[in-house]
Amino acid sequence: MNVQLHDGSRIDVVMEGEGPAILLPVNPVPVEGPQADEMRKWGADPALGRTLIAELSRKYRVIAFDYEGHVLQAPKPDTLTPENIAADFLRIADAAEAERFAYYGYSWLALSGLQLAIRTDRLTALVMGGYPPIDGPYGEMLKVTNATHQMSLSNASGNQPSETAQAAEWGETTEEYDWSNVEVSMSEKQTRQFVTLYEHLRGFDDRKVQSRLTCPRLCFAGSKDRIEYGEKWGNVTVDIVSPLVHRKGELTQAGWDVRILDGLDHTGSMQARHVLPVLLPWLDSHLSGA
Repeated sequence: MNVQLHDGSRIDVVMEGEGPAILLPVNPVPVEGPQADEMRKWGADPALGRTLIAELSRKYRVIAFDYEGHVLQAPKPDTLTPENIAADFLRIADAAEAERFAYYGYSWLALSGLQLAIRTDRLTALVMGGYPPIDGPYGEMLKVTNATHQMSLSNASGNQPSETAQAAEWGETTEEYDWSNVEVSMSEKQTRQFVTLYEHLRGFDDRKVQSRLTCPRLCFAGSKDRIEYGEKWGNVTVDIVSPLVHRKGELTQAGWDVRILDGLDHTGSMQARHVLPVLLPWLDSHLSGA
């Protein structure tokens, strides 16, 4: 299925399985070749999306779409706003005839899920991985994306970004990664769209919106999900896990189930072998009969 998004571009959507619907922004096609080899070097799984789809579709109707890959292929430098992302997700749900659906997203796609949840009452469940629902690092990510954008201005090649360059954008890295040596190869339009996103989230009060969330919700992060960016990024620290640790009581009171994945960093805690043992039992307990 092919769905038109807010800017007129179109995205492929894959549907598998039967049962309660789950919106899943992942790449359904495994990455192959040199790019896959490079991903494995820094701990990523080239078949992550395919694995999640295969396992979840045993019990659920999975509606999968590679939103991250899409915005890199068809950048939205001026329109990648929280409102438009939520509208895109709802367009996809409508096309899939899913009146009610759960949502799982990781990293910036997790914060996008929160933005979706405060704009619709159609969610049956919300799962945020690798981004905290309260005290999210919006200001820090604005600094990182601004720095990345400035570096891309001097890059006139316009080549498709490597996985290393993508890591610079949304903080997916192994703890051993040396940020001082990263070279950004994303185009100006590719990087500017993420500046646009975080600019529109400037001043966003994630604590204030908690009362607007009504569906069951889960958040998780690795215990080592804390990224220290080098001088090129303004010596910014993006701390994902600390809000889940230090605000666990507040999150629980606000209706969140909280999980910390021991010993894992940002890349490690997004891998299917760690996500599924948390995600599947939680979905089963909240979506049975949905």
